[in-house]
Parts: sequence; structure tokens; C-alpha cells
Amino acid sequence: MLLRGLSWLVLFQLIGTAINHLLLPVLPGPIIGLLLMLGFLIWRGEVGEPLSLAASSLLRYLPLLLVPPAVGVMVYAKDIVADFWAIVGALVLSLVVAMGFVGVFMQHLVKRKEKDR
Repeated sequence: MLLRGLSWLVLFQLIGTAINHLLLPVLPGPIIGLLLMLGFLIWRGEVGEPLSLAASSLLRYLPLLLVPPAVGVMVYAKDIVADFWAIVGALVLSLVVAMGFVGVFMQHLVKRKEKDR
């Protein structure tokens, strides 16, 4: 059962990587694969037992994926400090843009919901 779920995950990542190389070099292949899997699961209407088991098994090891970025922060601490204000500016700008987008999008959804009633 676990092998079947892992096969689905690898299949969608492989399809995403193929689409990345052939059509969409801007987005990473695994992201395309995740979006395809999301669409497939929405279309299907449920997450099957094999996929659920594989995902829960992989989630146990998720903290290990945070080790390389933490090491990178420690190794390049001097470079990060040198560009501190540029990093802060980029973070603040992206936060403001994202909050503005979410606000406008939410207003649109509320108006659409009121229209449906």
C-alpha cells in the first residue's frame, strides 16, 4: 500500500518534470507535479488510502529538509548581514503586495457570494 502511494507521488513529480523540460521552464517540475496532483485529487474528490499513508510516512521526515537551509544561513551569515536591509525590504514589499492581493481577492469572493444569495 505504501509503495502504491509513493508511486503516485513519483509519477506526478515525473510528469511535472517532463512538462517543465518540454513546455514550462519557468516553474520547477515538482511544483508542476504538485499542482497536477492537486487538480487530480480535486477531480477525484478524495485522497485514497495509499496516498494518505505515503504522505503521512514522508511527513515524519519533513524536519530533515530544514537542515540544509539552516546550515546555509549559518555558513553565509556574513553575506546575509551585509545585505540585511535589502532582504528586509524585499520581505516587507512582498508582504504588502501579498496582503493587498489577498484583500482584493477576498472582497471579490465576498461580493460573488452575496450575489449568489
